[in-house]
Amino acid sequence: MQKTFPLQIPGKVDARVVEAVKGDVRKYVKRERRKKLPEGFTEWTFACKAGPDRATAAVDELSAVIDAAVAAGATALYIEIIAQPGIRPPRIATL
Repeated sequence: MQKTFPLQIPGKVDARVVEAVKGDVRKYVKRERRKKLPEGFTEWTFACKAGPDRATAAVDELSAVIDAAVAAGATALYIEIIAQPGIRPPRIATL
């Protein structure tokens, strides 16, 4: 997913627009996790970038970047999420 989301839409409350963006991101991640894994892999991992535009997008936690962009008064937010197959590390037994 590579998309630029507007954070301010005329006629809509900004807080609701932000919640809709977060909902779209969650929905995309859920959809990707349902896909069948290639043989030899145990989980999906996600490479995420976010920022005010594509050129300045950085790797960080998406929810924190969205909240920071809203606090800074940004009008749009670029989000890039790429699903990659990965191998889950083994659990460590605790006594």
